[in-house]
Amino acid sequence: ADNGKVVCRASPFSYTCDVSGDVRTNGTAHTVTLVPATSLTERREWSIQPYARYNMTGIPNITVTQLDSTSAASPAPACTVTHRVPAIVIGLGGHLGNYFHDFSDALVPLFVASRRYGGEVQLLASNIQPWWLGKYEAVVRRLTKYDVLDLDHDDQIRCFRRVTVGLNMHREFDIVPELVPGDVPLSMANFTAFLRETYSLPRAAPIRLTKGSSPPVDKKKKKPRLMLLDRGHYRKLVNVPEIVKAAEKAGFEVVIADPRFNVRVKELAMSVNSFDVLLGVHGAGLTNAAFLPPGAVVIQVVPYGKLEPMAQREFGDPAADMGLRYLQYSITAEESTLLETLGPDHPAIKDPDSVHRSGWDKVAEFYLGKQNVRVDVERFAPTLALALDHLRRQ
Repeated sequence: ADNGKVVCRASPFSYTCDVSGDVRTNGTAHTVTLVPATSLTERREWSIQPYARYNMTGIPNITVTQLDSTSAASPAPACTVTHRVPAIVIGLGGHLGNYFHDFSDALVPLFVASRRYGGEVQLLASNIQPWWLGKYEAVVRRLTKYDVLDLDHDDQIRCFRRVTVGLNMHREFDIVPELVPGDVPLSMANFTAFLRETYSLPRAAPIRLTKGSSPPVDKKKKKPRLMLLDRGHYRKLVNVPEIVKAAEKAGFEVVIADPRFNVRVKELAMSVNSFDVLLGVHGAGLTNAAFLPPGAVVIQVVPYGKLEPMAQREFGDPAADMGLRYLQYSITAEESTLLETLGPDHPAIKDPDSVHRSGWDKVAEFYLGKQNVRVDVERFAPTLALALDHLRRQ
């Protein structure tokens, strides 16, 4: 007889359990129960928050229980609905609504967890967010053929042969192929290919520049296109016209984009996919790199304050794993508005390490929240030249 099994794993960000056998979910009670066919030696219990990042408020924990036996004294809840497909229990809310976290904390881990089932999987969402499922409906519908169930209000006892509780984030906005469940190795390149299929994005390669042409053009005399992300609030570029001029001088056609996140994802995706370079200050807008054609270039302008490791982790590594060329431009204190507002003797200017030592809140306050960027276009010119050089060599 198959007693089934519970296998739980911790990653740096998430805790997940795979439960296989006679598995029963009780949504309103937030329980997932494994019922053994014969007696087991012990009853075991795990408490899992099904969101991809530890310790989020507002997302109830799910209790996963492996019963020791189904004696008359402790009967297992009887099935009211039996499913022929496996299930994944996910948690929504948390940081969702921030465009970067929509991908990092939900879309990428959900792709990793569900892709192997080819749509034949039932999602049960705790702390369900209908607006979020609506915004990314095209993606969700390609990962599951079934409507997402509202776990917290589901009073059925649903029976499955396999339930995964929780989403596993390998790294921020990234996939570690070796950690992907099942026998289908997936990478960020697979994820972006999946997005291109989902949103019918036409380009899977950047512009092909005619060898040696100056200015750089393709056969139809078109220039490579650069999308300049212009943030409306903090960490904004204060000399956009100068940057545009420098990029045009380098040989790009430049379009200034204010990525309002209330636009439909499909429209945003179509627009971004038509570009060869995405340029922006560290921030959620760079998440749009996922819609660029492979071989395109991402230029991340890193604000002052030793933010390079974070910038690399959140966008640099993912961009490279998507098959994009990643370029990083770190600004100097002279290019930061903090120099004017705080003065040269302030610790945030003089001693960034001390700000980091005082904790994340201070780092966020000064370097992410109070700083704008004035790019020194002469210092920046070589980065633009590198981007062009990469496109020439495609």
